[in-house]
Amino acid sequence: MTFLDNNLNEIKEIVCSGGRLDFNHGMILYKSHDLIGIGKLANYIKNQRHGKKAYYIYNQHLNYTNICKNKCLFCAFGKTEKSDGAYAYSINDIKKMLTETGNNKIRELHIVGGLNPTLGFDYFTGMLETAKKIRPNATIKAFTAVEIDYLSKLTGFSIKETIETLKKSGLMMMPGGGAEIMSDRVRYKLFPKKVGKDRWMEIMEVVHQAGIKTNATMLYGHIESLEERVQHLVDLRNLQDKTGGFLAFIPLAFQSKHTKLSYLPETTGFDDLKNIAVSRLMLDNFDHIKAYWVMIGEKLAQVALHFGADDLDGTIIEERIGHEAGADSAKGLTVDEILRLIRSSGLEPVERDSFYNPIINNVKNKLDGQ
Repeated sequence: MTFLDNNLNEIKEIVCSGGRLDFNHGMILYKSHDLIGIGKLANYIKNQRHGKKAYYIYNQHLNYTNICKNKCLFCAFGKTEKSDGAYAYSINDIKKMLTETGNNKIRELHIVGGLNPTLGFDYFTGMLETAKKIRPNATIKAFTAVEIDYLSKLTGFSIKETIETLKKSGLMMMPGGGAEIMSDRVRYKLFPKKVGKDRWMEIMEVVHQAGIKTNATMLYGHIESLEERVQHLVDLRNLQDKTGGFLAFIPLAFQSKHTKLSYLPETTGFDDLKNIAVSRLMLDNFDHIKAYWVMIGEKLAQVALHFGADDLDGTIIEERIGHEAGADSAKGLTVDEILRLIRSSGLEPVERDSFYNPIINNVKNKLDGQ
């Protein structure tokens, strides 16, 4: 393995010997323009872990409300209660939506929404109970750390008490959103009302201790520095060392359209692929890296499967948050479309559940169009 950037030789020696990269190595990777070299290293590590496998899941997104009191500058999804297009689904609305989808193959229900002051705690437990009743075979993956913090303050419960109550109602896993970039500098400028790094990390640690697995994310491509990106990865890695509770990491490309940061340019394909690859190299204790096709587009996500990513996420059915901000990808993909993306890149599609257990029978039946 040869490189255009000689600085990558040291990185190669460390990762190929099973060593751990430090903050300075992360900076070398982000500053390097040898994207192919970085991609080769990341793909090597991905292949060591997963071989030719590329995962996907039959999932559905549900955004129960877009009314949010936080008013983050980077968000085009959140509305005030009196804004055009503001909504809050009732429990009956949610029941109807899930029933109308009528697909028993759905393995995961991804539930997140805004911080809506009109919704009481019984709404959230009722939503979980409804979802579990209608989707008994699906993993209920719900609520970011930001929402958990909000519910804790709403009820007066500790984080542990909040999680235990939600678990009893059907919570089985949590997504990784809300961390954005774990930098006080960025937080004060873009999302001052949202939980900061310390609180996000505290909540995730308690959640993991309660036996709830989560994902982790990083929102990049706005006003963050390369140093802040690397520190974000190091902080996540440190927490994973402590809890082992993260299943996957998802780099999220910032969508600036329709936000108060619309003057910022879109991320480039070069940067998108680099973030996937650097994440794979830095997060040595994370099993999975997602190429989230919603944010970077289906075609680039396909390429990312050779730059360190091993998972395309899933069908989603209807994604709203990224598309409110101007994402150009489809709002949902069929299983056939996902299979085509994976197979045409020379990889083996593996349908999974939320915890990366293969759905053996379904995958076998779909091979070769059977």
